Amino acid sequence: MKLVLVTPRVSEKAYRLVTSQNTYVFDVPMSANKNEIKAAVESQFGTKVAKVTTLVQNGKSIRYSRGKNRYPGTTSRQDSKKAYVTLSEGKIKVFEQEEVKEEK
Repeated sequence: MKLVLVTPRVSEKAYRLVTSQNTYVFDVPMSANKNEIKAAVESQFGTKVAKVTTLVQNGKSIRYSRGKNRYPGTTSRQDSKKAYVTLSEGKIKVFEQEEVKEEK
């Protein structure tokens, strides 16, 4: 197995999934499979994973122009892969904030 780096995705939908279903959303490399993602989450965060669901989000096509109405063209953004990881036990501190005390 190779080393896979997973990063938590912080959004409103991800927060709702954490509070209701104990499911976390991660951005993962396109080449990672479910077994590698499961091993990476368990080793990075020290939790037990129950289920991993992945999806590939196709990059949107973008129109661009170089100059005023000259050489118009289209390109597309990079594809990205997300993993929805359901934990059987434990929690990951993604949305918890550190309380900052202001001194006067």
